[in-house]
Amino acid sequence: MSLQKFKQRALANAEVKAEYDLLENEFAFIDQLLSMRTQAGLTQAQVAEKMQTQKSNISRLERGNANPSWSTLLKYAHACGFELTIKPVKAQSHNH
Repeated sequence: MSLQKFKQRALANAEVKAEYDLLENEFAFIDQLLSMRTQAGLTQAQVAEKMQTQKSNISRLERGNANPSWSTLLKYAHACGFELTIKPVKAQSHNH
């Protein structure tokens, strides 16, 4: 079975689809973090220095291996010269 066929079958399951959608949003956010840093022309070490933390913490954050607080995300954004905002968006669930 091809990977595409496996993915198609797996996503036919509502629970798998819901988890996939959650991860898709998480990966999109991580991409935005990386984009902020690259647009700022900074290395992980430089961001870490500005945030007064270790480079390994920045690496974990950018790999998605962290559960950062809002404060940490704000510090990261500010270190890269950006602001973060929260925008509520209605869930696309048919259960509500």
